[in-house]
Amino acid sequence: MMDVVDQLFENNRRWAQQKCEEDPDFFTRLLNQQSPEYLWIGCSDSRVPANQIVGLAPGEVFVHRNVANQIVHTDLNALSVIQYAVDALRVKHILIVGHYGCGGVQAALNDNRIGLIDNWLRHVQDVRDRHRDMLGTIDDPKHRLDRMCELNVMQQVVNVCQTSVLREAWERGQKVTVHGWCYDLADGIIRDLEVSAGCRDEAIELYLDAGSRCLRERA
Repeated sequence: MMDVVDQLFENNRRWAQQKCEEDPDFFTRLLNQQSPEYLWIGCSDSRVPANQIVGLAPGEVFVHRNVANQIVHTDLNALSVIQYAVDALRVKHILIVGHYGCGGVQAALNDNRIGLIDNWLRHVQDVRDRHRDMLGTIDDPKHRLDRMCELNVMQQVVNVCQTSVLREAWERGQKVTVHGWCYDLADGIIRDLEVSAGCRDEAIELYLDAGSRCLRERA
């Protein structure tokens, strides 16, 4: 019986063969195609594949993923990805993509103890604490979690806009827009949270307005 890991190699061979049959120049073209217009910052959740859900091919999206799609200013991994994407690849759009029902956000929202990751999720709890009054007005647990997922994404848009990488890029006139989206696992549709920003002040203004607007919509 084939080992489960060996099956992955077999799948890879079939995939490569299929690609060559469909497009003989696929790998030659891909080899020279590292000029994406998009940086995707998303959750590590295996159900949210970056390229597939926006219908783009390999080489068209530069991707960074971590639990609960966080941008923490002491995380050199994420900051290095952002700098390379902005300074070297010259991406035009940074997409912060969370998803409804996120397990990391749920654990932070409900104070669930998991282990080492609790320290990472402390950043999500900061977002929760900042909006505790708003979240307290939402009785339905699912809606409360959905709203928390949205607020978390919005906060990360602000965090990205506050990085030295983005501030310096905007100061030299580089056109980079940061977007906040939330993906719905139930239907495969992405929701635009309407906090797209081309500068730090715009991000903060949109974040505050979106928070109050959605609170009124649910009232």
